Amino acid sequence: MAKNDLSKSPRINSLLSKMGITSFDAVLEHLPKRYDDLSLTHERNLIDKEKITIFGKVITTPKKVLARKTTIITFDVLTSNNTYFKVVAFNRPYLSNLVDINEEYTINGIYDKAKNCINLVNVHKGKLEDNKTLKPIYLLPSKLTNAEYIRLVDKAIRVTHGYIPNLVPSTLQKKYRLIDKETAFKYAHQPRNYEEIHQAYRYLKYEEALKFSLSNQLIKEENKSLKKVKKEPIDLSSCDEFIATLPYSLTEDQITASKEIIDDMNQSSLMYRLLQGDVGTGKTLVSFIALYANYKRGDQGALMAPTDALARQHYENAKKIFKETGLKVALLVGSTPASEKRRIYEDIQDGLYDIIIGTHALFAKAVQYNSLGLVIIDEQHRFGVNQRKALMDKGDHADLLMMSATPIPRSLALSIYGDLEISTLYMFPNVKRDVATRIVSGEDERIYKVVDKALEKNQKVYIVAPLIEFVDNEKYSVDKLYARYLLRYKQKVGLLHGKMKQNDKETVLEEFAHGNIDILVSTQVIEVGIDVKSATVMVIYDATNFGLASLHQLRGRIGRDGSKSICLLTVDNQDDEEKLDILVKSNDGFEIAEKDLSLRGPGELVGVRQSGIPDFRYLNMIDDIKIFVVARDDARRIVKDKNSPEYQAIYKYCKKGLEYKPIIKV
Repeated sequence: MAKNDLSKSPRINSLLSKMGITSFDAVLEHLPKRYDDLSLTHERNLIDKEKITIFGKVITTPKKVLARKTTIITFDVLTSNNTYFKVVAFNRPYLSNLVDINEEYTINGIYDKAKNCINLVNVHKGKLEDNKTLKPIYLLPSKLTNAEYIRLVDKAIRVTHGYIPNLVPSTLQKKYRLIDKETAFKYAHQPRNYEEIHQAYRYLKYEEALKFSLSNQLIKEENKSLKKVKKEPIDLSSCDEFIATLPYSLTEDQITASKEIIDDMNQSSLMYRLLQGDVGTGKTLVSFIALYANYKRGDQGALMAPTDALARQHYENAKKIFKETGLKVALLVGSTPASEKRRIYEDIQDGLYDIIIGTHALFAKAVQYNSLGLVIIDEQHRFGVNQRKALMDKGDHADLLMMSATPIPRSLALSIYGDLEISTLYMFPNVKRDVATRIVSGEDERIYKVVDKALEKNQKVYIVAPLIEFVDNEKYSVDKLYARYLLRYKQKVGLLHGKMKQNDKETVLEEFAHGNIDILVSTQVIEVGIDVKSATVMVIYDATNFGLASLHQLRGRIGRDGSKSICLLTVDNQDDEEKLDILVKSNDGFEIAEKDLSLRGPGELVGVRQSGIPDFRYLNMIDDIKIFVVARDDARRIVKDKNSPEYQAIYKYCKKGLEYKPIIKV
């Protein structure tokens, strides 16, 4: 086994690495998505089509039957009460060698009353001890089995024993009767009962909420203590003149938000404001007004976006909006050629650019701003607290405006973000959106009829593949969907995904927006910022692989000019349709976001199911709102009494933006 390997198997190590798991503490942080309860079901309480667990002796030799490329294993079991059951297992041919006649097993599966049959889910030789009946089930790549991960967890618990630190101060741990973090991980992965699971999550949720709240409080405290270099007040009349030149009339919400932001910028203390609104409510235009106001007080402004594509789109829009103003706009992204970067760096430092738009490249060490007065971060949830701070630190006490297209109900936002000022856009400018949403099967022929109809009208079509990073043979992978649509529609189809070279991405997007590509087959990369007015159809395959807020964001890419549009969500399992009903019934981003928050469970694999809101490993922002409120208040006390020895560990952790270093890798 290599020095940094977690397993003796190169295959397992490779899969873990793709999941971002490279240390034993990371293994423990990946919690079960659910638990199968294997405690015995009383035979008088058997319910048709429900999961049950029995214990009995196998009384027939397992038979193997091949039927339509499916392997079926059947055998009979007799319980101690002389109750007979037939057991059926699909696609598990190894059971014919694993299950022995006359041996006793614990059988777990779905009960079919009419056939007196159990459709097998789990089988264990012998009777399970009472304290081992809760089986953890993990969200994993298809090539990594649950049993393999359980063995890895067992090893991780042994190896990390005594090395896992508690960040929660001891007084708070005692106050809330919290177990320690090492015990929390053990209880979460190897629970003996439901109470241990509950206690595990009490600690992990509280610690996560406390770290989040304290990090935000520290930035707010720092902002309050800092004063801007004395500036001339922003000339409101000149801002009004600029607004009058805009190609669009502002909504009342945009006018109110712009006023709130400029008022903040005129204060001596730093602005720390969130601008939120549904897809299409005009946040970008408000941010441009803020950038213009910042320019009028003689400062540079930086607008940071999470992707090259969105940064470039903001850049092109900014050049149009500011064309007659004399403002100079620069674009700085990771793919900018080195020679051009050096020139841009010099011009930024010399103050030749008034607005710099880009990605993470904006806070590279080589970037020195002449007078950075305003930092705007689009899709703020995609950037960590420390990334935001790194960019703010580039200026002499710069104002901060964060933007989010996933609206959070105000009461919830205040509970999570504490004293953060919030501006909200509810109204839609220009035209009213007319987007219908329907749920269909992935193989429904009506999909092609909808696509054909759009192409006849010279309209554009998005085909979205589920963002499944670890599964190569997925039925609806982006490559397979591209091949399917290319075969049917020939040269009209383009392909877009995150692993493509930047130049290739730009070419495809340009061809889709203005050229010969009419159908764009893509992953979730189009969720943010892609604006093609003629797009009226979107088909999202395996829609339950996405969070509701992400689906709403994706849907926001079509019908942007008011044209009648349709979004088709494909689902091949009828049991999953209920989750998506909210999207069929509602276009209200606030309602959808709240529903999405309520559905998000702890232990979901971050990155596979994006929700469009701050990602938490253990917390659910609806169910755990009381934890947020308590943690926010505790964070304030820690800041107030920051010199107390018991607060030093978590205070330094959040102050310095430290992440846990891997505890033990071997």
